[in-house]
Amino acid sequence: MSTTTVTATGTPVPAAEKKVPGVTRAKQMLTSRLGSLVAVLIALLWTIPTFGLLVTSFRPRAEILGSGWWNAFADGIWTLDNYELVLFGSTASGNLFPNIVNSIVITIPGALFPLIVSILAAYAFSVLEWKGRDTVFIFVFALQIVPLQMALIPLLQIFSGTWWANLIPFAPVWIAHTCFALPLATFLMHNFMSEIPRSLIEAAKVDGAGHATLFVRVILPLMVPAIASFAIFQVLWVWNDLLVGLTFTGGSQATEPITSRLSNMASANFGNNQHLLTSGAFISMILPLIVFFTLQRYFVRGMMAGSVKG
Repeated sequence: MSTTTVTATGTPVPAAEKKVPGVTRAKQMLTSRLGSLVAVLIALLWTIPTFGLLVTSFRPRAEILGSGWWNAFADGIWTLDNYELVLFGSTASGNLFPNIVNSIVITIPGALFPLIVSILAAYAFSVLEWKGRDTVFIFVFALQIVPLQMALIPLLQIFSGTWWANLIPFAPVWIAHTCFALPLATFLMHNFMSEIPRSLIEAAKVDGAGHATLFVRVILPLMVPAIASFAIFQVLWVWNDLLVGLTFTGGSQATEPITSRLSNMASANFGNNQHLLTSGAFISMILPLIVFFTLQRYFVRGMMAGSVKG
């Protein structure tokens, strides 16, 4: 049975923390008014560049080149022309709308495919019992140490010039993102699924539930926090990816993601595109923000899963 002691301030301290004074001091520092003030200041400093990017995206090109973004509140010159041009302008100066569509087409399957495969693999590693299960899981876990760059050329040689890659131009990008995400996704899903009480699984089996029923009606509802947590990471990763998208789309306008298009705009004639880069960069942030704030409550639950027993 656990015991607690009371500090001079009247705050009860668990016995586990009493044995580790550093933990108690760290908790007191982080929860104090000074710690909260420092956290707020760090958040403000972190947000200022993003806020400056947003303000700059609404300023005319001449104003951007002539003064800092903070002067926008004094001169009062605002415009939506940057967004109109960067979304629907000429190919040389903007026209990012097709690239946004390409990024959405790449991101959704690039997040769904590894999620589906990793959940099924986690079920096989956590619930099913078969010879060599732990050895195979260790091998899958070890694949995380393989650098992404080592697999680019072999995958490119496999996909390049094949009829199915020409038939489905986005397939190489989907498969590449799936391959690179599977080791981590399987590891996370396995760890979360292993926390599900075995008594619950055994009770479902006693009631006559087969593997399909057990997986769909018992395991999946409990896996929602973990699924949402990894979905956030994977969507952010795939949406903001430049290397994989640039390698497997070949810089083609028909399949080029928004990150590759913005990179080309920044490297080619930067001075003339400076006013468009700010609005284009902010547009590229919209979808990740929507995904994060939509799944935020599941994300917190997924991060805290397994941290508390009782």
